[in-house]
Amino acid sequence: MNTRVIGSLKEELAISYLEENGFEILERNFKCKIGEIDVIAKKEKSIRFIEIKYRKGNVAGGVHYAISQKKLLKIFKVAEYYIMINHLSDLMLSIDALLIEDEEITYLENIFGGM
Repeated sequence: MNTRVIGSLKEELAISYLEENGFEILERNFKCKIGEIDVIAKKEKSIRFIEIKYRKGNVAGGVHYAISQKKLLKIFKVAEYYIMINHLSDLMLSIDALLIEDEEITYLENIFGGM
């Protein structure tokens, strides 16, 4: 299988996980000229900007090292844009990560340190 097919399968696994855990999916692959956010979801009274990362095995230190500071900053800027165009400043916001290593899923909240 090529990486695009594997990526699509893992994204579907991630979406299923989120929905099973009470997330309402608002956007998938939200794109603007600044960048992209994999998933924007709502859970309870907060909007979650979620980066999905998959790694097979412990490649390059494992999936926990797959999101660089540069990528986090780009996600933050796209999230700010999304908040502005959708008038969401009154909700709690969080940049999260859903990490898939082989078939194990780890969900990390607030990886940017709060917004």
